[in-house]
Amino acid sequence: MAVHVKTAKYRKASSNRWLERQLNDPYVAESKRLGYRSRAAFKLIQLDEKFKFLGKGKTIVDLGCAPGGWTQVAVQRNKGSGQIVGLDILPTEPIEGATLLCQDFTQDGAAESLKALLKGPADVVMSDMAANTTGHQQTDHLRTIALVELAYEFAKDVLAQGGIFIAKVFQGGAEGSLLNDMKKNFAKVSHFKPDASRQGSPETYVVAQGFRGSQHAN
Repeated sequence: MAVHVKTAKYRKASSNRWLERQLNDPYVAESKRLGYRSRAAFKLIQLDEKFKFLGKGKTIVDLGCAPGGWTQVAVQRNKGSGQIVGLDILPTEPIEGATLLCQDFTQDGAAESLKALLKGPADVVMSDMAANTTGHQQTDHLRTIALVELAYEFAKDVLAQGGIFIAKVFQGGAEGSLLNDMKKNFAKVSHFKPDASRQGSPETYVVAQGFRGSQHAN
């Protein structure tokens, strides 16, 4: 049975709608039951079920990791081995089995800080980063694509041959020039929207599999 939230004087109508949506979201309830920090954990679980890129002994970089749902899933599927490094502009509570940085990825030195922590090439670079929304879809899309491009350039520097890059994009997916570059540097590039993404959300994920190697990267 759906939960309906009564209007409160101190709450805006938009806040009321958000609260009602949270209370009626099965992924929110399930994330709490399983101890995940956010419902976004199920997006990564469903991405992994589709593309099978997580697993024991992997070296994984998690960009935009706060509050830590994706990192939690990566740690679980690494089964106590490999290496997981995460970064976010917001503080993230520590997660056993992962090294987390609080840094703005768009600032000079952030990418180098991450690289310094890696013990070798990464098997997976995954980005759930998104720019703060303005309410204007085209602006939000362009700002998020700029983050995707930064993450992609980083991925080309650190990925092992055969590695995978995953990033959140909005609207119609990755831009044409970016998509073309991915197709040159990866064996397969596709888009996928997990069921855990909210129905009305414009988000989807670009998934680039089979990195051809940094020596071939453009």
